[in-house]
Amino acid sequence: MMAIPDLVSALLYLPMVLCALYLWTLVFAGMRPSKKTTSPDAMNRIAIVIPAHNEESVIAYTVSSLKRMDYPSYLFTIFVVADFCTDATAQTARSEGAICYERQKGERGGKGTAIHWALEQIFSGSGDYDAVIVFDADTRVDDAFLRVINARLNEGAQVIQGKHVISNPHAGWFPALTWAMMAIDNRYSNQGRHNLGLSAKHMGDSICFKTAVLKSTGWGEGLTDDYELRLRLLLEGFKIEYEPEALGYGQAPLTWKEAQAQRLRWARGIQTTGNRYRRLLFTEAFRRRNWGLLDGALGITLPSYTTLAFFSAALLGLHLLFAAHFSSLLVYLWAGMLVLWFIYPLPGLWIEGAPAWAYLAILSGPIFMLWRTWINLRAKLAIKDTPWIRTPHRTEKLNNNAND
Repeated sequence: MMAIPDLVSALLYLPMVLCALYLWTLVFAGMRPSKKTTSPDAMNRIAIVIPAHNEESVIAYTVSSLKRMDYPSYLFTIFVVADFCTDATAQTARSEGAICYERQKGERGGKGTAIHWALEQIFSGSGDYDAVIVFDADTRVDDAFLRVINARLNEGAQVIQGKHVISNPHAGWFPALTWAMMAIDNRYSNQGRHNLGLSAKHMGDSICFKTAVLKSTGWGEGLTDDYELRLRLLLEGFKIEYEPEALGYGQAPLTWKEAQAQRLRWARGIQTTGNRYRRLLFTEAFRRRNWGLLDGALGITLPSYTTLAFFSAALLGLHLLFAAHFSSLLVYLWAGMLVLWFIYPLPGLWIEGAPAWAYLAILSGPIFMLWRTWINLRAKLAIKDTPWIRTPHRTEKLNNNAND
């Protein structure tokens, strides 16, 4: 008869296997690249929206770089919303040729509130736009971005997520680690889902919507407006297509301490949003027999990769520490699971053509797992609402060759 410790270990191992099957399915699905886009003759009119709070240091270069995109200038308009700014963001944006709306009344909120307000101004104006693209205030884009997006719109895509790339990987260890994790996320969560016919993630930046979609759904709410909007899009039948040729570059925080407020906000927002939508997504997934909704429900229910890896390491440690109480088979099973999580990032980095420093950065994964587990625990135990805090951006020139 199986001993109590063995029984408990086996019961914990079974859901871990299911989680591994789910995540590794995305790994294998992400190995196939997307088909190349072609650009039909039709040209869409596009509104570009940039929410900005005290972004005087970066907004000029952002607007000027967007204006240089290889797309007819009369077919796209750049709108900057200077959201409760106390610096020269608005004047600087206008000096570079953007239309700037200044918001000084109403709820302070965060990025989502600013975008919602900006869309109201744009849709109530005289401009007639086929699509809307949202960029962060520090985003740099590939010159072909709009032409690639235009081709996907003409192919029938309703929502298109571009490939978000970290622009400052050489600025420190944390930006290097963030670059590596973003490359993996793009390959697994976005390319993998796209290849399976599922909805990609809403990355909050470099994302395009058909105007009719935004008029139907509005923008997201809460601390993680992009996360919330993805779930509402799923429920309303819209799929986020992934387009890796539409490249957008954004900065990562320079230090773990600087990233803490951002990660805490994300963790708290994801938990709150998940609690609101989990039951509805599962119910609708089974009622409609919809794999996309089921994927969305699983995405907000299953633990993250870092949590799974941390838990597996902890269980293996207990088995080794109290080896006399566990069968050797369970020790080997938990060791095998930990090996699976250890090699999990490697195929993504290899397919993305990552440089050697990205693999070295990933070696700090155990430290990141401890840090992120602490962040998630703080978010769960938080009594007060987590405030929105601006992530600092710094003046920099775009280096498209981040793999060097």
